Amino acid sequence: MEKMAIQCNDFACPRHGSISLRGRSFYGDVIKKFSKRVVIEFERTILVKKYERYAKRKTKLHARLPDCMFEEINLGDYIEIKECRPISKIIHFVVVGKVSKDKTKEEIREKEK
Repeated sequence: MEKMAIQCNDFACPRHGSISLRGRSFYGDVIKKFSKRVVIEFERTILVKKYERYAKRKTKLHARLPDCMFEEINLGDYIEIKECRPISKIIHFVVVGKVSKDKTKEEIREKEK
């Protein structure tokens, strides 16, 4: 069965659009999916000075989901998002792509450092 080429007329597509990516990038699991955006969640550790211990916190970020990636990305997928200009009130990131499943989260974090 042949894969049909998807027409992507989305201005916020990092592959086909004209939006520039800059700044920070994050990796996380998709917890919600809407027609043009996704919500990812990831854990981070913060230092609690008083107790000299680390605490885990979860962060949720909204990212623009381009039309050409809508079928490719589903709930539970591990994806990468990058910062761009503000697209709306809550969306300041764009989905770059799905991270391959053979790479573990630890390998990606080591690569970032």
